Amino acid sequence: MKKFVEILPDKLALTQRSLELLLTKINTAIEQRGQCTIALAGGNTPKPIYEALVNQSLPWQQIQVFWGDERYVAPDHPDSNQKMARQAWLEKVDIPATNIHPMPTAAKNPQLDAQNHEQELRQYFKISEADFPIFDLILLGMGDDGHTASLFPYTEALAVQDSWVTVGNKDGQPRLTFTVPLINHARCVIFVVAGENKRPALKQVFATEADEQNYPSRLIQPQGELWWLLDSAAGVEIKEQISS
Repeated sequence: MKKFVEILPDKLALTQRSLELLLTKINTAIEQRGQCTIALAGGNTPKPIYEALVNQSLPWQQIQVFWGDERYVAPDHPDSNQKMARQAWLEKVDIPATNIHPMPTAAKNPQLDAQNHEQELRQYFKISEADFPIFDLILLGMGDDGHTASLFPYTEALAVQDSWVTVGNKDGQPRLTFTVPLINHARCVIFVVAGENKRPALKQVFATEADEQNYPSRLIQPQGELWWLLDSAAGVEIKEQISS
């Protein structure tokens, strides 16, 4: 694993740098493999990145879009990660509908929908059950509790090693999420984190030793590149940690 940490002056600079890195990784994947498979993050921090992608000239037909996690709500629900990304970006560019692969939430059974989505992924990537797909790019955020995707502290989802998609749990509310091993097979994982409220968790995530069950973002150790892009409000103490 190659690890990179960048601390940007503010949220605008964080968005600009995130966009720059995304474009580099997307174009590299297309040049090398003819397409780019990208899994999106939800939340407020990546939204301006998606909005900025609207103005980019990219070969949209060669980009395959997935999500790293999804709240277990209808696609038109205000809390839907899919809805946010579609409104901010995907509905405004000429990307084929067949290139968009949302997590299903209609079965009224989260475990069944997780299994169905894993089957969809298996059909797309065309690999055996013993293997994991290799995404070109997975975009992640981090909560102030140290969670990422829908991998929350001390939840059963953290221990899942033999599936690609599982059910996460946030205060009793189910969510669908990529598993730790699926994320860790990616060629590139990019965390984009902003805000002073993230400092305590980041300190533990970057610590030499800490409880991975309490700070699940520590579990993300991809086989490829790991990028942490932080604004100064979130990363001021990390800058001191990594320079000491």
